[in-house]
Amino acid sequence: MTTSNEVEPVIESYAMAPTKSITVGRETFAYRELGPKGGIPVVFFVHLAANLDNWDPRIVDPIARSRHVITFDQLGVGASSGRVRKTLEEAADDAYEFITALGFETIDVFSFSMGGFIAQDLIVKHPDLVRRLVLTGTGPRGGKDIDKVAGVTYRDILRAALARSDPKEFLFFNRDAAGKRAGKAFIGRLKERTGNRDAAISTKALQTQLKAIQKYGRSEPSDLSVITRPTLIANGDNDRMVPTVLSEELNRRIAGSELIIYPNSGHGGIFQFHQDFAPIAAKFLAA
Repeated sequence: MTTSNEVEPVIESYAMAPTKSITVGRETFAYRELGPKGGIPVVFFVHLAANLDNWDPRIVDPIARSRHVITFDQLGVGASSGRVRKTLEEAADDAYEFITALGFETIDVFSFSMGGFIAQDLIVKHPDLVRRLVLTGTGPRGGKDIDKVAGVTYRDILRAALARSDPKEFLFFNRDAAGKRAGKAFIGRLKERTGNRDAAISTKALQTQLKAIQKYGRSEPSDLSVITRPTLIANGDNDRMVPTVLSEELNRRIAGSELIIYPNSGHGGIFQFHQDFAPIAAKFLAA
């Protein structure tokens, strides 16, 4: 326990960040935080089927050297209570309740894939909440072929099972030599945390998320002109899950946004090129 005369130590490694919880209404959100507290935090919005253990420490740790970083489990996932929402709008509402329950009126956002869908829905409804926005491996509501994510996911889960590999090696990375190396390295980094691991998502929860993504992909486009704050967009040049052209579309529709496309890489381009991207993202969020 920290007394009034003690200074709470700054956690510098995501692998060492304890899992905490906060109750909001009838539900409990699980979250982790690291980095120096104070000021505007960076809240991380995670991808499909992901829990607290699915963030690459090579992305999180560099940002947390100078910023208060918060990751969280959506309801119905990992150590959070409740059920996965049937729409991403509802997931965005949950995220808003979580953020405000922690006492924050302004945040920065780092999002990846489905997390980027949810982050956009959050900002459309609460445009003054977010100061700076990072959108990676993601696309706009109603974007072409987003509704096909389920088919890609199920096929690659099968391919990975046959290869006795993690599905993310297939879903996030190209299947050439460089992509295979990057995929295995990424999965290895996710295992650096050896204690207090989070619970894997259930099959039912995954299916609910996939249906929510399908609805998102088949919906009318959102008005992204409401996003007026600095925005950084990044992806690989061969994203099979959320086609790379949708990152380019976000760049066109969000005024003043910056776009980075990494060569010879897929959905997880930012993880394959973490040595380049992490410092860029940290500098952007620190501005």
